[in-house]
Amino acid sequence: MELTYQPYELQLKHAFTIAKFSRTSTPVMLVQISHESKTGYGEASMVPYMGESHQSAAEFLSKVDIRQFSYPFDFGAIVNYLDSIAPGNPAIKAAFDIALHDLDGKLKKQPCWQLLGSNPALMPVTSFTIGIDTPEMIIKKVKEAEGFKVIKVKLGRDTDKELITTIRSVTDVPLYVDANQGWSDLQQSLDMTHWLHEQGVQLIEQPMLKTDPDSNAWLTERSPIPIIGDEAVQRFEDVEKAKGVYTGINIKLMKSAGLYEAKRMIDKARELDLKIMIGCMTETSCAALAGLAIAPQADWVDLDGPFLVSNNPYVMPEFSGGKYILNHDPGLGLRLS
Repeated sequence: MELTYQPYELQLKHAFTIAKFSRTSTPVMLVQISHESKTGYGEASMVPYMGESHQSAAEFLSKVDIRQFSYPFDFGAIVNYLDSIAPGNPAIKAAFDIALHDLDGKLKKQPCWQLLGSNPALMPVTSFTIGIDTPEMIIKKVKEAEGFKVIKVKLGRDTDKELITTIRSVTDVPLYVDANQGWSDLQQSLDMTHWLHEQGVQLIEQPMLKTDPDSNAWLTERSPIPIIGDEAVQRFEDVEKAKGVYTGINIKLMKSAGLYEAKRMIDKARELDLKIMIGCMTETSCAALAGLAIAPQADWVDLDGPFLVSNNPYVMPEFSGGKYILNHDPGLGLRLS
């Protein structure tokens, strides 16, 4: 078995601004694992606030002893091994896990979505994300979202209502909003949930600080819109903590350390009667297809990463009617450009 990897800088089509910061690119690490003439592809998208970088990813991978793995893969044991190397580092662990799932599918000659128990016919629509911006740029971005059935809006500043009003001046499609922990006043937040409900908003991600479960639980109990835990829900052990605090959870492979744990999180969330969203960072088609392998098991999907970047090194996944179309290729179904 052979491991190779290359650093890559993913360029955004527009500056991406959320409640607490703005960026124009995202460092990613492209990973390949080869075995028996087949190669599995993985990706780590390392958004700055998660604390990973090209350097940290390379240092982590240099400690991985690929020679100890054998086929068929014991994904649970592999996750435990990667966690034993160093805490944190979920994105580069996800890249390793995704590459192994892609390789596993290719060796078994089956698509990953099938191996993970998904039904392509149940694929939800995916949202198109619009960051905080000027009214002129917001309108431009809305026009770029033509073909999408849902728009996701970043909120968390004192211009929240203006941003929503601007979007509503040009489209009436349903909205998701993500406050990225940007709200603080409970009564104002509750008032905002009712106003957003009137504007056709279907869910709100992480309104209050992730370290303040009491405030999030208070808002969830009173909000007319589902409240979704995002930053507060990283890995499997966080799912149970979300019960009674949020309506549902946002599972991202770059937080969960990959598909194996994400699938466990889905099963646990269903057991706890929590709704499920499958989200993403700024990603290429590789990580997006990994998310899509489990997306039919979710209530909502936000896997728009490849649409937001200008230098995706892979072929775009098939997309029609606001939904991704899963193919029957072995593994992830990733196609090289």
